[in-house]
Amino acid sequence: MDVDSTLIDEEVIDELGDAAGCGDEIAEVTERAMRGELEFCEALRARVALLKGLPASVFDTVHDRLHFTNGALALIDELHRHGWKVGVVSGGFHEVVDRLAAEAKLDFWLANRLEVEDGRLTGRVVGDIVCKTVKLHALQAWAKRCGVPSSQTVAVGDGANDIPMIQAAGLGIAFCAKPKTQLAAHESINERDLTKVLDFLR
Repeated sequence: MDVDSTLIDEEVIDELGDAAGCGDEIAEVTERAMRGELEFCEALRARVALLKGLPASVFDTVHDRLHFTNGALALIDELHRHGWKVGVVSGGFHEVVDRLAAEAKLDFWLANRLEVEDGRLTGRVVGDIVCKTVKLHALQAWAKRCGVPSSQTVAVGDGANDIPMIQAAGLGIAFCAKPKTQLAAHESINERDLTKVLDFLR
């Protein structure tokens, strides 16, 4: 599943923007990117550039402000009880997602990494950006590693960058999603309760 606005209630990039004093500007770009109006990688680079100069300690501050979406941990626990593997792929950042993954006991996770020099953000992303194609490939790679056919995979997300993985999964669920994502998904959940995913698996 996706992380921002899916596994958690917040958008981490927006929280970082608030810390940098440019929250409204970043949130506006985030909203346009999630609606599919902007190319995701370009939009992410533009937002990250605005974070230049923030101390790396901002990740602690932001992590402590995040909330798992209602039902997220219960969903993961229930899936694990039935032998499922659960992974997240995020256009957000490892510096926060690593901690969320440990807290939620996830099996796989992938996110972007922000460059830090002398204890401060440089405003750049390290390596390839986790875009819609990377999200799709992560779903396929993790399924292959687990010996699970694509017909038995489930993908959950809210943004336009989640559409390819949602369409490729055996079951693709739009979770409190943008209109384009709802149209692309097999099923939609419009209540912020991730245990509703289980209704489609029973």
